[in-house]
Amino acid sequence: MRSPDYEIHRMRLANGLRVVLAPEKNSGAVAISVHYDVGMRSEPEGRTGFAHLFEHLMFEGSANVPTHEHAKYIQGVGGSFNGSTHPDYTEYHEVLPPHALERCLFLEADRMRAPLLTHETMQNQISVVKEEIRVNVLNRPYGGFPWLAMPPVLFDTFANAHNGYGDFVDLETATVDDARAFFARYYAPGNAVLTVAGDFELAAASDMIERHFADIPARRVPKLPSFAEPAPTNERHGSVTDAHAPIPATALGWQSPDPVDDLDGYLPTVILCDVLYDGDASRLHDEIVTKRELALAAFAYCGTFGDPFDQRGANTVTVQFNHPRVDTRTETIALVDDIIGQLATDGPTEAEMQRVLPRMVSQFLREMDSTSDRGLRLGTFELLYGRAELANELPGLLDAVEPQQVAKAAASLTPSSRAVVCLEAKETA
Repeated sequence: MRSPDYEIHRMRLANGLRVVLAPEKNSGAVAISVHYDVGMRSEPEGRTGFAHLFEHLMFEGSANVPTHEHAKYIQGVGGSFNGSTHPDYTEYHEVLPPHALERCLFLEADRMRAPLLTHETMQNQISVVKEEIRVNVLNRPYGGFPWLAMPPVLFDTFANAHNGYGDFVDLETATVDDARAFFARYYAPGNAVLTVAGDFELAAASDMIERHFADIPARRVPKLPSFAEPAPTNERHGSVTDAHAPIPATALGWQSPDPVDDLDGYLPTVILCDVLYDGDASRLHDEIVTKRELALAAFAYCGTFGDPFDQRGANTVTVQFNHPRVDTRTETIALVDDIIGQLATDGPTEAEMQRVLPRMVSQFLREMDSTSDRGLRLGTFELLYGRAELANELPGLLDAVEPQQVAKAAASLTPSSRAVVCLEAKETA
């Protein structure tokens, strides 16, 4: 399988800021992203949801950019922007016409240096985040399922088990002092990766980055914590009731190998999930949805949010299905166990490997075709793996996985090492 060959350069400023530069002439756009090495799992107890709240605060202005002006500067040249909070990092990104690169670098440098953290902006964004939770979780069928319901059953430590979207009491009692302490601890230039991808001149971009970021004072970078914890030794159970869900759902969760420290051991699990789930010919869909008609949909994926390369340390493998009747749950779980057991014994067929691997690689390469998504992926790989070059290596690494390794990954998904979380629709609860 032919691997991509994205051009990648890197530099490091004296204040510790790591920079990834991935030029691609004539792509017509330039993408900028800043990844900070802090996410939901670094939130202190009593401040659930704070990493996400702070992401919102970073759009409230900075020393030289008044509140709400960030959007005007980006959208005023036809660009777009956003940010997102993940278990292990928080990212901010923009995509713009190439001539606007320096404008964007100025904006990111200004808020890395001095975001506007005031009582007014704090209260404004607490209200925004609470409304986001109401819309995406509390008033939406299956909102936050299972990414909010699974961790407290599968994991024991606060870092892995708590509600990363945030408890309303924790959000409402957050203070400006909390925000300033969080910024001082985690938003140091040495705790971040700046990525520029797309249509730009390498030397000119390097000069701009020096001009805008080099005078941001260096600060102490916190020691990277370990979020690893032992896997369960007995099957665990949890349940939630969803007043908006029309039918029940069930999620089975296991811990996976460490995606960063044990990438070779992790990749077979990623492929296993696609053998189980990807397409109408996948084992879960074929057996559970089509032949037995036990569920309307069935899924299998790695990672809290379904991105297998999005976090380090403790990570989750999830099998999830939505079923029309609650009394078919036990039968369906037993069938999932049979399917996984067959894969553990015989491994995937050659036809399955030939079907799944090209689809996985083509999906990855399609994502990388987008200038914005390529910049984000390179930044994530640099932050978590220390190697943006993984973007070039991943197709070959996936292609090298043998069916026996996938069988071994399936054998690790035992009933005694998993969590079972049941979502009950209101009428069946």
